[in-house]
Amino acid sequence: MQDCIFCRIVRKEAKASILFENENCLVFTPLDSISKGHALLIPKVHYKDVFDIEDEALQALALIAKEFASGLVKEHGATGINLLHASGKDAQQSVFHFHMHLVPRYPDDGLDLWLRNKL
Repeated sequence: MQDCIFCRIVRKEAKASILFENENCLVFTPLDSISKGHALLIPKVHYKDVFDIEDEALQALALIAKEFASGLVKEHGATGINLLHASGKDAQQSVFHFHMHLVPRYPDDGLDLWLRNKL
């Protein structure tokens, strides 16, 4: 997609601090990091969301997420990690290019990224 910011990053038309790249994906630092080491993982091919992404592409991203998450935890001394994804406007997806947030966690980091029952 021409106007997609993540596609523009893939094409090197928009700046990003790229942490990892292979033939299928990019990992880069988001503009608004919420923890030390926070990274975004995207496929190079534009898929809108989890409903749109091909199975093989999702499987490849999951393996990269696992490997990269381990590296982030070790590199930054984190004690855990959240892998976050949203598909659709009502799920709070803000960029409509499939992506996963890798959010390293630390003792007393003040983040509360878990679900709460609102019913």
